[in-house]
Amino acid sequence: MLKGKKILVGVTGSIAAYKSAMLIRRFIERGAEVKVIATALAKQFITPLTLATLSKNPVLVEFFDPENGQWNSHVSLGMWADAYVIAPATANTIAKMASGVADNLLLTAYLSARCPVFVAPAMDLDMYAHPATGRNIKRLREDGVHIIEPESGELASGLSGKGRMEEPDVIAEHVSDYFASPYVGDDLWGKKVLVTAGGTVEPIDAVRYITNRSSGKMGYALAGEFRRRGATVTVIRGAVDPRLTGSLEGITEISALSAEEMGRAVMTAAVDHDIIVMAAAVADYTPAEVSPGKLKKKDDDMSLHLKKTRDIAADLGKIKKPTQILVGFALETDNEETNALGKMERKNLDMIVLNSLRDKGAGFACDTNKITIYRRDGEVRRFDLKSKSLVAADIVDETVSLLVEAERRSR
Repeated sequence: MLKGKKILVGVTGSIAAYKSAMLIRRFIERGAEVKVIATALAKQFITPLTLATLSKNPVLVEFFDPENGQWNSHVSLGMWADAYVIAPATANTIAKMASGVADNLLLTAYLSARCPVFVAPAMDLDMYAHPATGRNIKRLREDGVHIIEPESGELASGLSGKGRMEEPDVIAEHVSDYFASPYVGDDLWGKKVLVTAGGTVEPIDAVRYITNRSSGKMGYALAGEFRRRGATVTVIRGAVDPRLTGSLEGITEISALSAEEMGRAVMTAAVDHDIIVMAAAVADYTPAEVSPGKLKKKDDDMSLHLKKTRDIAADLGKIKKPTQILVGFALETDNEETNALGKMERKNLDMIVLNSLRDKGAGFACDTNKITIYRRDGEVRRFDLKSKSLVAADIVDETVSLLVEAERRSR
């Protein structure tokens, strides 16, 4: 299951670093391509020459090569990898990951990673049992990191207990099992999915515009999850965090900045898609007139006349086929459930995803979200606060279920 996969291996300063050599070998035996990032202290436990020979790639330690100034881009590394496996992971590195500290290349690559991250802790039993370490590991789990529990046994200190890094064969099997799971690969094979993402930009004049705080993170998380499950995915994006554009391999991106442009693009593309997810925050109103030049400041107040924009989701709801699944989003601040259910009914959606700005960590520009999913058949599912990648998996699960039911009814 690892054939053709790109795996980034992070090695930290632990006596267990010698196991990293065998782990790299196991990944390569399974057909993966491997690159290695090591911390400066890791070099005291295993030589870069050993890791480079086994991985068939130079070992990266510093942000740049002091000999020629070549930059080792953590952003490129995070985008390159299909999986990031940090093994061994010391208590120090785990604490920094949980806190978002980025003081070495391994940690900056972690913050840039858009792939699943696996962590194999390695430390003495007292360090592993310490409440601080427990809190840090719990935080990483909440962030969506896969923790490969250490095993019990004799430790370097001479003590015996839990803290030994899991064996390389077992770690390799964990990663392989992840890619072999029913949630990865082919449950949407042959299906076409359209996702909108980001906010729209409504021009006032040549330099000013109206927009909102949407970053596009939820839409791109959904696009990545659909793609990971085998679908052919198109993203129609408005204004998004620039780090997102081009970050997903195998996905078609179409830029549509204004509500009018997005409406045209969506209605053109939607016809032959099995699933349409309207995750973009499309403006409800746009300036009725746009000045070709810059409007100059006057002594008195200025009024801006706005007109309603096209209701893209409602237009889709009028023409969608019985086997098409249409998913909408509702970001609310009050009467959340009533507003979400009303929106689902008016627009003929199959499912609506509600998040509330009253929930800390949910909504625009966050890396987390807390959602409730309402289905047209009356089923309701409420979820705790999670990383947006995990939220995307929950949404895709429900969408796949609706698609299977719709196709069964059409037979």
